[in-house]
Amino acid sequence: MESNKDDKKVLPNKLERHKLFGSVIPGPKSKPTEKEQMADLQNSKNDYLFDLDAVGISNVKHPIQVTSTMNPTSQTTIGTFNFSSTIKKDSKGTNMSRFTEQLHAYYQDGKLNVTLTDLKQYTQELALRLKSNDASIEVHFPWFFERKGPFSEIAGLNHADASIYVDYTKESGFNIRVGLTGSVTTLCPCSKEISEYSAHNQRGKISMEIDITDNFDENEIDWKYALLEAAESNASARIHPVLKRTDEKMVTEQAYENPRFVEDMVRLVAADLYEYSFVKAFYVACRNEESIHLHDAIASVTYNKNTEH
Repeated sequence: MESNKDDKKVLPNKLERHKLFGSVIPGPKSKPTEKEQMADLQNSKNDYLFDLDAVGISNVKHPIQVTSTMNPTSQTTIGTFNFSSTIKKDSKGTNMSRFTEQLHAYYQDGKLNVTLTDLKQYTQELALRLKSNDASIEVHFPWFFERKGPFSEIAGLNHADASIYVDYTKESGFNIRVGLTGSVTTLCPCSKEISEYSAHNQRGKISMEIDITDNFDENEIDWKYALLEAAESNASARIHPVLKRTDEKMVTEQAYENPRFVEDMVRLVAADLYEYSFVKAFYVACRNEESIHLHDAIASVTYNKNTEH
């Protein structure tokens, strides 16, 4: 269709366009604009029927600093935070803005290095800011680490998904749980056993969560590396960002020499976590994205060393 360049559309001005789509002139305002004069519904006191386990905010994304014993030893990544505290039934709610106020204050002071020491301090200060007996922080972040090809030694960056949970109460102090989910290669033992040649393999996801001991020293042990090693060292083979042909030969042969079911994986990883002196309790799960089945294969194990007899 031909257009007539001389028929230029004449638009109403921006104010008129806004009116066309529903905007109205602001009306008279009678409510206070000073904070001290405003009603504070969240701090109102009454019998509100139930204590609440958790009140707060979630899915807060913010840049953070992460340190590691693996290269890169310092990196900036994105943390996804959840913040909460309990409230008693005589309180209507909490002041949500205080959660993000403290987050930005730490960021301005250069304290958003997600060490366990800093997060413990953060959680305790958050409880004080909220005038609460407790507070909890949960942060999830991608952690990047260097991985070299086993023969070529050409490097690239892999990543795993890390998490930290810090619970604080005035009465009992801190409870800290950390987690890691990483990718590995697993080769099917059954396929290897029944086939004349070859065996199917797949990418596996190993997820771990551990409760750490009170005397854990993060300056001596990098928990991220420890969990990654527990997963990767027990797999059929490790995942690599860069593989040359010489590397690929080594990796595929290693996988063939170390077949693993999902059941094997969780038991072997559990054995390593059991031997780590800084682990009080653990959860391990493996999910294989099967290459010749439509379904995934899963297995998991939970163990508490404090309940042993």
